[in-house]
Amino acid sequence: MRRGFAVFAGLAPEVIRASAREAEGLRFSSFWVNHPGSTDGLAALALAARETRQIELGIGVIPLSTRGPDSIEEGVRASALPLGRLLLGVGSPNPGALARVRDGVATLRSRLPVRLVVAALGPKMCRTAGEIADAVLLNWLTPEHARRSADWVRAGAAAAGRQPPALVAYVRLALGPAGRDRLAQEGARYAAIPAYAAHFRRMGVRPLETAIAAQSPNDIPPALRKWEGAVDEVALRAVTAKDTTGEYMALLRAAKP
Repeated sequence: MRRGFAVFAGLAPEVIRASAREAEGLRFSSFWVNHPGSTDGLAALALAARETRQIELGIGVIPLSTRGPDSIEEGVRASALPLGRLLLGVGSPNPGALARVRDGVATLRSRLPVRLVVAALGPKMCRTAGEIADAVLLNWLTPEHARRSADWVRAGAAAAGRQPPALVAYVRLALGPAGRDRLAQEGARYAAIPAYAAHFRRMGVRPLETAIAAQSPNDIPPALRKWEGAVDEVALRAVTAKDTTGEYMALLRAAKP
């Protein structure tokens, strides 16, 4: 199972640069940022691109409901992102999510020679992603539910007569009591979003039960072993107390492949 590392796109630029360099040096397979409304994830990813040479670069994900394919293409080209390394993630909330994602992926595929990643929570989007995506990004879920999601993705791929796309799980990772507190806050924020509230109900778990809240670095390897066979890659989304470079370096080294 491959192992990636993911950070908040709104971090200080020097933290993103240092984290990307360290992730590549430690041989993580990929480096991801998100795309919050307040920050351009493509610009943040460009910081990482300029510090690295080989590691794959993912953005997870750009909502097509607020940024369409024309703007995404413009942003990718303006940021001079290395297309061969780029994992371009898109998604959409309801209503109209399935059609919007299907159309958006088709448009982007015709314009950019990149791998397209679709964010999926429920069975319908998982099946759609199986039909059209190069990879599927799963979020805030347990290994058990990841296996169920994989079945939905494979069903979509089979219906489309294609090989199943790669499965990537965004797994939150925090280290120590202060990191756990920050993780709990982030989980509560997501649980207040209707789509994620339904997602947690579907799994029958609370947000923290999908994450790795490690008391020490020794807790991380056994937690990751639970994901073996469930997905092709785990992207460890770092959650720290104060977002310092030192905290991210500690998490990277504690979770290195």
